Formats: sequence, C-alpha cells, structure tokens
Amino acid sequence: MKVSVRVRGEWLQVPCKTGDESVTWLGEESLRRYMKLKPSTHVPNKAEKVARVRKTRGGAILDPSDSVADVLDDNDFVSVVLDSDRPNPVTEKAEVKYVTEQLPGRYTPPEEYLTLDGATLTPEDLMNLGKCCYKIRLSQEAEDAVKASRELVDTIIKEKKGKVTSGQFRELQLNLIRSHAAGVGAPLSAEKTRMLLALRVNILAKGYSGISPETLHQYIDAFNASCLPWVPEKGTVGASGDLAPLAHLALGMLGEGKMWSHKTGWGNARYVLEAHNLRPMKLGAKEGIALINGTQLITSITAEALERAETVAKQADVVAALTLEVLKGTSRAFDSDVHKIRHHKGQIQVARRMRALLHSDTYRSEIAESHRFCDRVQDAYTLRCTPQVHGIVHDTLHFVRGIITDEMNAATDNPLVLVEREEIISAGNFHGEYPAKAADYLAIAIHEIASMSERRIERLVNPALSELPAFLVKDGGLNSGFMIPHCTAASLVSENKVLTHPASVDSLTTSAGTEDHVSMGGFAARKALMVVENVEHVITIELLAACQAIRVPASPEDHGAPGGGDTGGALRVQTLQIAPSNCPEIMDVEIPLEKDRFMAPDIDAVAEILRENKVWQAVKHQIEHYHAVQDVETRVFSPSMSFVGPGPRSVKRLSEVSNGSRSRSPATPKKQRTSSRTSN
Repeated sequence: MKVSVRVRGEWLQVPCKTGDESVTWLGEESLRRYMKLKPSTHVPNKAEKVARVRKTRGGAILDPSDSVADVLDDNDFVSVVLDSDRPNPVTEKAEVKYVTEQLPGRYTPPEEYLTLDGATLTPEDLMNLGKCCYKIRLSQEAEDAVKASRELVDTIIKEKKGKVTSGQFRELQLNLIRSHAAGVGAPLSAEKTRMLLALRVNILAKGYSGISPETLHQYIDAFNASCLPWVPEKGTVGASGDLAPLAHLALGMLGEGKMWSHKTGWGNARYVLEAHNLRPMKLGAKEGIALINGTQLITSITAEALERAETVAKQADVVAALTLEVLKGTSRAFDSDVHKIRHHKGQIQVARRMRALLHSDTYRSEIAESHRFCDRVQDAYTLRCTPQVHGIVHDTLHFVRGIITDEMNAATDNPLVLVEREEIISAGNFHGEYPAKAADYLAIAIHEIASMSERRIERLVNPALSELPAFLVKDGGLNSGFMIPHCTAASLVSENKVLTHPASVDSLTTSAGTEDHVSMGGFAARKALMVVENVEHVITIELLAACQAIRVPASPEDHGAPGGGDTGGALRVQTLQIAPSNCPEIMDVEIPLEKDRFMAPDIDAVAEILRENKVWQAVKHQIEHYHAVQDVETRVFSPSMSFVGPGPRSVKRLSEVSNGSRSRSPATPKKQRTSSRTSN
C-alpha cells in the first residue's frame, strides 16, 4: 500500500510493503525521505524529530505502535508534525499546522448535476451547491457561447499583431492573478467557497468574458472535486468587482497558494490538485482579467444572507403569533379589512398568517378562552403591529431577491466580449453598487425582526407585563430562568444596530484615482450575514421563552393557560417541535425549564431548527388548511372595535369567545362597548 505524507507543507509518496509497518516507522521514513530530497522548506544542518503523526482529514492523532494497515487505507493522507513545527508558546504566534475538515460528517460526493447556463441560477440553487448537493455542468448553449467568445478574442489578438509576444501574454495573466491576490483575514468556509466558485462559473458561462472553454472546465472540475482555494474574506472594495477574492480563487487554480479538499485537508494547491488528478491552469490572453473581474463575492454571500433571512422571517411570524397568544393579546388587529385598505402585500400576508395561527373556529385555543371577557383596549405595538413591521421586512426581502437573482445571472466582467457585434468594450458592469445596496437593505430590514422579538421577550420575562413568574421560572431567586437569554437577545439587537449602518454609503478612491467611487460591497455582504445570524438567535430565544411560558403555571394554584394551557391547533404543532417527549428525533431540549441549567446548547439546537426551516414546515399545512376550510374569518369581540347594534353583518362571531385581556376567571361578561379607547 502507499500513503501520501505531508511534511512541512511538502507531499511525499511513501510505500509500505506489507502494511504491517508501524506508525512510528511511517513517520521516521517520511522524515528520512524529506531530508534526502531537501525541498524548498528544508532547513540545512538542522536536526529534526517526529512529534506525532495525524490523519490529514479530521486531524486524528495516530498511535505510534499501531500498524499502518490497521489505521490507514491505501492511498490515504497523513501529516507528520515535527518538533520544530510547534511554536514557542512564549515568543511565537500559534500556528495551525493541520486543519480539520470544514464540512461536518463523512463526505459523500453528490451524484446529481445542476446545469449552469448563465441565466437561470437562483439563490436557493446556489445555497444547495454550497452544501454539496450537486455537481455542475454547462448547458450546450453556454458551451457554444463560451467557445464563440474565445474565438473572437483569439481573432482580434491575431489581427492586431501587437508588440506583446505570446509568452508575455501568459506572464501578464500570471502577474494579474498574483498581484491581485492580496486579501487578508480568515478564509471563507468550504460552503462559501463552493458558492463563490459555482457563481463564478455561472457568470463565465454567459460567454461575455473571453475565457477559453478549457480554463472554464478546469474551474468546473475543481468544483466537482471540491478542490477549494484559500480565499480570505477581506480585501474587496467592490469597485472593479471583487478583485482580491477572485484572484485568490484563481491563484489556487494555478497551483499556487493553499487549497483544501475533503480528501487532503489544507495543503499546497498544486499537490491538492494532483491528488484529484487535476492539473494547474495555463492562461491565455485576457484570461487573467476575465477570472478576477466580477461581483461574485458580494453576490454569493448576500444570496446566503437572503435565503437565511427569508427562512427566519417566515418563522418569526409564527413565533410572534405564539407570543401574542401566550400574552393574551387580541387577534382583532389582524382583521383582513384593516390591512386591505393599506394595500401593502407583506403586511396583508403576515396578518393572513397570524389569523390562521391564532384562535378561530378552525383552531380553538384554551389560552384565548381563558381571557374571553376582557376590558383591555389595545396591545403593545410589538404585538398588534407585527403585520406592519414584519410586512415591510418581507417586502424588502422580495425586492432584494430580485436584485440578487439578476446579479447572479449578469455579465459583470470587463472588458466585455460582444460576439454578435465583433467588439470588445470596456465599461462598468463590474461595479458592485447593486448587490452592495441590496445587502444593506437586507440588513436594515431583517434587523427589525429581532428588534420586535427582543421587546416581546421582555414582555414574556417581565411579570409586570405578563402576569407570569419572573423570568418564566419557578422558585425565582434560586433560579434565574430566562433572565440571561433575554440579555443575550438584547446584546445581539444592540450589535445589529451598529452592523446595519450601510457600508455602501462609504467610498474611498483607489487605483490611482481611476476607481474614484467604490461600493464597499464586500463588507456590506459580510455584515448582512452577521445580522441574519444574530436575528436567528434572537428568534430562537423568543421561541424558547414562549414555549416555556405556555407550560409554566402563573402561580402554584393556577394550572390554567398559560401555563399548562393549549394554543390554537397550528401553534400547538409548532410548540411540539421543541418538546422531546413528542418529537425526540428533532432535538433534545427539555421544556418546561424546571430549574436552571446550561442553556447555550438549547439555544444552538433550536437555532439549527430555525435554519432548517422546521418550524415553518410544522405549521405550513395548518395555515393552508385554515384558509381552505374557513372562507369567512373568525372575528371575535374586542374593546378595540366599536359598532352600533348587533355588529357588522359580515362578522362571523363565536358564541362564547372574546379576545383581549389578562383576566382569567371573570364571573360575568363585560358590557358591550359602543366606543373604543385610543392610544398613541
């Protein structure tokens, strides 16, 4: 058997004749060969000693006494760590000599293909490509367009017969890639790098870049093998597109810099390519500039932020309805006629969802029944204004989706090769203002979801507002309950207030005054994703708190709702998703919280449920069922409405239902009012 061994960044092929050789022998033999070959990383006249041997994928330490065949497969990959590789803990900066795999679990190459044509890629497609759901290939139309574009470039170069030789052309392309690969910071994750690489292929497939079919197919082959170059996340101003990140992407494909794959982990790009039977690119005229002009970093990261924002925003509607139910709010503010006369699509949509989730003829709620006789006029804004605030978030995300989808399928190269006109034109499609502004709009919009949520969490944990135990836990004082989760939510909302300052309003002149207006879209995209991640955690905390509130009694004598009560049918399905006794296959989160425990794992686990869209999946059918079977909405009496006589004929009323106050055990109904109170 043979083993590929990495010693100080260099790869060696070490044959093991029987496989019975020990791991100790493998390490020493690898070091012996390294010292004999004296590669560029070799230090002359320096004694070296093997410290340990690790599997390259995963970083597991191998027992020196184990036989090679027992712990490794044929053609496996290992890293030999030398004593001199380990930094001095006092005088030197810690350095990672091996990197564990970035994608969880065992990697299984996808079998399905997604065909890229440069025109029809969606944000959802791009997310799935990042998650290794598909390999990619080009449509025949794209193949033809790329070929025709390249032929025009070759023709123009041949006819011009300039002073630059073919050798200089190649050197110029290499110089462009090397000089522009000047990014800094942590590398993009494997998922984000796959998205970036796939999106770059999609743009080049349009046939306006002059790239050769051979070079483009090398990008495709690297994607399909998950050979992912080291791409630092910082360094683009979004002017001539994302020059630095795209240059790093191309640099790895040239066999320079670092590259990662499931098979090898991090290593020298040339060796990672060779491990997958791939060869470094050799660029022709114009190909260097074709590989680094474009807005794909801004766009790919914003596409991820968009997908996650839409997912959490829908589920935030559900969680808001649950909190309103627990806090005994009125559903009258969601009357369809109220929202119809303001016309906004998002507002109408959110109100429609909330009507389906709350107390109705179709889904009766014990909690709503418990306060059917009320004298409270209006709820707090974070409860009754949910459609108005969440609605504009949904509308903004819809707008952003249009911009990002267009940008994902746009020719953003420079210069552009126009085959039909037989011209090459230098213009400004590379400018990142479109996706940069979209990223800023997204961050500003989705922030409001968390801003509303944090205030609802405050109402849940504050006994003066909820009439529930302080911080939603029994034995207060001894237990802190949801005190600190609320603090966490508050800190995230405050952080988002800084992050939502738009990056795209800034500009600094670069490139010796030529790039005198830039988009700063790279940071706009990165911070938009940071805002979305914070929102996911805030909604998670509200969901946990609302489910806790349903199940914790308001007092030792009180076993009514909340807690111990029941929500409407649609919300009941949703709350069961975090109760392990009902759905143990989803997660292990114990609700109710009887006494203090380590809550960070609960928050992380429920956040993952939200990211996987499971709350929405749990209630979607119930929402659809409500609107299918109840053609006239349930409109119950509330002090926030007024009418003369028996009420509007269009109102369908439940005989024994009224919604609104916190009163739990009224003796007689309140007298029907003829006028409503008002509030700010």
